Amino acid sequence: MSKRNTQQRRHQILSQINEAGEASVEELARQFETSEVTIRKDLAAMEVSGLLLRRHGGAIPLPRELVAEDPLSQTKRAIGRAAAELIRDHNRIVIDYGRTTTGLIPELNHKRGLVVMTNSLHVANQLRELENEPTLLMTGGTWDPHFEAFQGQVAEQVLRGYDFDQAFIGADGIDLERGTCTFNEQIGLSRVMADVAREVVVMAESSKVGRRIPNLELSWEMFGTLVTDSGIEDKVCAQLESRGLRVICADV
Repeated sequence: MSKRNTQQRRHQILSQINEAGEASVEELARQFETSEVTIRKDLAAMEVSGLLLRRHGGAIPLPRELVAEDPLSQTKRAIGRAAAELIRDHNRIVIDYGRTTTGLIPELNHKRGLVVMTNSLHVANQLRELENEPTLLMTGGTWDPHFEAFQGQVAEQVLRGYDFDQAFIGADGIDLERGTCTFNEQIGLSRVMADVAREVVVMAESSKVGRRIPNLELSWEMFGTLVTDSGIEDKVCAQLESRGLRVICADV
């Protein structure tokens, strides 16, 4: 089925769920004369996009209090869209754990032939729901329940066996003197991701630019592109660009 038909079906599914208050996978598959697997992928993609909530066997509309999205969520999605424009069909990419990097996933549905490695279980689950079904690779390693991601030497060794076109890495803060920084003390894996990728893209909201956190993650020479939002100050943007950094500001 063409992308246009897919979008039309999803629009109709959303309208029906908002009208009726719920819909089951079984009835939607029958109505649209498609498989339940396809409907589940539709619902998963729409949930990632913040359009509905999945429930066992179907979906319901977003609660009224969530319909007006908080600005931070809108910002993450805008950053995800801008970052996705850097990705070409058939690219090999690696995505680090993080809420901002997860905003990239819905936009990958428009890319063909991707190979994606991640250390994040959440990212992996979202990738599995995409209709274009990119090839998914996991780093493995030591499970960190706090960050819901794999870390450690095993994960680093696995990563070093690959090479990637791009790495997409988040940041808890961007220290204007040192580079990206994080609350996570396990920073080795992110650095290996940067080592094995031809292009390293940091994704971070403008509110994090200028925030100083003790754990330095990526120094300036380790990445070349920052995707942030239009809330960044012009003088700060100029300061970053003076370091040779390409700064992309997503409109929110």
